[in-house]
Amino acid sequence: MRGDWLDPTAGAVSFADYATRWIAERGLAPTTTELYRRLFRLHLEPTFGEMNVNMISPARVRAWRAERLSATGATTVAKSYRLLKAVMETAVEDDMLRKNPCRIRGAGREDADERPVATVEQVFAAADVIGLRWRLMVLLGTFASMRPEELAELRRRDVGLDSGTLWVRRAAPELNTGHRVVGAPKSRAGRREIVLPSFLHEDVRRHLEWFAQPGVDGLVFGGERGAVLRGTTFGRKWRRARDKVGLPEGFRFYDLRHTGNTLAADTGAKLKDLMVRAGQSSERAQLIYQHSTKEHQRRLAANIDLDVRRQQSAAASGRGGATVHPLVPRPPGPSAPRAARR
Repeated sequence: MRGDWLDPTAGAVSFADYATRWIAERGLAPTTTELYRRLFRLHLEPTFGEMNVNMISPARVRAWRAERLSATGATTVAKSYRLLKAVMETAVEDDMLRKNPCRIRGAGREDADERPVATVEQVFAAADVIGLRWRLMVLLGTFASMRPEELAELRRRDVGLDSGTLWVRRAAPELNTGHRVVGAPKSRAGRREIVLPSFLHEDVRRHLEWFAQPGVDGLVFGGERGAVLRGTTFGRKWRRARDKVGLPEGFRFYDLRHTGNTLAADTGAKLKDLMVRAGQSSERAQLIYQHSTKEHQRRLAANIDLDVRRQQSAAASGRGGATVHPLVPRPPGPSAPRAARR
């Protein structure tokens, strides 16, 4: 039929060359580029790399997916399949193929396991164990629902001591090389003002006084020797604290954000207010996502504050003479050098 003709040589390009070019031309965030290159190198290139694009058939895709599922995790396979499908869809648009060979229904869907949730008492216990320098990271990661990359780029000018708020303006995700890439938050919704529960106010003041870098652009969380915060260094400290307070081995620092979101939801807050606080946005959520007023956010922070204080009070009354983890840390001592506060 006229108009259906396809140049048989158009797809005679190796998948390795085409996929490499596809990743490079996308204008992706550095962390996404790193992920796609890793998925390509480990999961797509060994099977499809030397094939021409027009030789990749639905049967080959099915066989590849079955082999991958027997060798690695289903989530990784789903991510790899989505990447393969996106590359091949562009090949269709480039008139290299008539149809996309990736046609397995549901193959790109990730059925993530439900993440664990810590108790309020466990959060404060971990904050105590990890030490004064890192205590506020644990608390903001939980009760302000901040992402690790947002905490890494938080600066003094982003902290409103009088208003009891934080501004998330930028983020600094860390690549596998250890290099942090500073840029905009994960999504447009990620740029936000967070109203803090009042029990965090004194913690924030003390951390700025004791540990934050000097100047309005000083990082709130820096390395112990003034360097940029390294995920590997903090990760070791977090895992030791996690294990000591009895959290599950698989409990990640990022799971504190899930804990905070769950706590906020338990206060009865509306979905739109929870999404604004957490900086969440998705195509599926656009139908229900609406503007959340500052007053709504203040009310939500106040409810979190009340709930945390209630749980801490209940834990204290049920412990008798056992240790109770305070909402505000004790000062390290007026004559203690800064190094001792680490």
